[in-house]
Amino acid sequence: MLLPTLADRPDRVALRFGSDSVTYGDLARAAKGTAAALAGAQRVAVWATPTVHTCLAVVGALAAGIPVVPINPKTGERELAHIVADSAPDVVLAAPEVDLPPALAGLPRLTAGPGEGLLPEEADPEAPAFIVYTSGTTGPPKGVLLPRRAIATNLDALAAAWEWTGSDTVVHALPLFHVHGLILGVLGPLRLGGTVWHLGRFDSAAAGAALAGAGTVMFGVPTMYHRLAADCEADPALAAAFGQARLLVSGSAALPARDHDRITAATGQRVVERYGMTETLMNCAIRAAAERRPGTVGPAVDGVEVRVVGETGAAVADGEIGEIEVRGPNLFLGYLNRPDATAEAFRDGWFRTGDVAVREPDGYLRIVGRRATDLIKSGGYKIGAGEIENALLEHPGVVEAAVTGEPDEDLGERIVAWVVTTEPRPAERELVDHVAGLLSPHKRPRVVRYLDALPRNELGKVTKRALG
Repeated sequence: MLLPTLADRPDRVALRFGSDSVTYGDLARAAKGTAAALAGAQRVAVWATPTVHTCLAVVGALAAGIPVVPINPKTGERELAHIVADSAPDVVLAAPEVDLPPALAGLPRLTAGPGEGLLPEEADPEAPAFIVYTSGTTGPPKGVLLPRRAIATNLDALAAAWEWTGSDTVVHALPLFHVHGLILGVLGPLRLGGTVWHLGRFDSAAAGAALAGAGTVMFGVPTMYHRLAADCEADPALAAAFGQARLLVSGSAALPARDHDRITAATGQRVVERYGMTETLMNCAIRAAAERRPGTVGPAVDGVEVRVVGETGAAVADGEIGEIEVRGPNLFLGYLNRPDATAEAFRDGWFRTGDVAVREPDGYLRIVGRRATDLIKSGGYKIGAGEIENALLEHPGVVEAAVTGEPDEDLGERIVAWVVTTEPRPAERELVDHVAGLLSPHKRPRVVRYLDALPRNELGKVTKRALG
């Protein structure tokens, strides 16, 4: 079963949103009522605001065995129209007070609510649970068909890695329309019989208060941890609250080594990282009981195979840069209505992630970035942008950094650093020499460009395509 604890512990708190709480008994009743209301539907769109209603709607649809299309409420008009036309939902679940945009307003609308009777029989493990749309950086967003099997096995693998149980309360403020916040941050605790404590929006003080209380684990993204590092340095009581956490987990993008060190110095906690994507869920994770090595995402989780290969598909030696390929029960079924894109994404049964990394001798992976934007070929060398970004962030005058490659007649590509700095602004030569002193000279930026802020998406990832 995807949610085996749903009917087992009626008095345990399942969901907390602000002052609102929902027990497992409430959740089971809402699942029964929502599933009954959705009878006959083939797909359901969920207007995924960070609210209790979104969680009730998703659990009810999953109980009914109906694939969920989570909708980001900030999706633009054109993109939303594409998602609705591509996924063709029969109905939309939204809270009563929500005004839906035109692309959804014409669909039959329901609100998740309680009912009686029995929960429906469990759906086939190979049946789609979600259709999650990618960000669409290289064309219209693609609908990723995630089966129930992938979710169940992957959450169990993470539970083993993180010693995660039903006694944990997971604190976070992540969006509920994507894998990190919805599948890991909501379904993960609910599968184990634990509690989700959603903060609505991230605030260091609110997260600290939760972890000083019933909270045991926090999920966050690097932008949150960057703010947290500064707040804990300024407030010893807040740092002590985070020091009580059983586990602090960061994902969706690499956490800079400098922020790792600042958080550890202030709180005594070493943040653990994991690596995944929409099509694969989580591939790798630092174990709770293993070495928490900054800059790495650990080895593959149980049941998942990970390899690092060159352009021909042959494995590269440890320490060399290559593309990550993945195989296992965590994989998606394919892209909705896109058999061409599905076929292109696989090589001999391995999913080609498009991410590049270095494998260390003990199996830990160090992610370099995306093949399309973070692997720079300059002067005959393959250079990972992430290594240079971390070096730049070690300079006391650099607040944020992103590195890209630009065409160069002599080098093939030249390294360009985009930086947000303190005032007075460090000189370009100073930053170039700083990197050259820490890394090999061929990894130094050839150009430095100064910005007031780096462009980021809602999960905190730098959108490098917006640079240049």
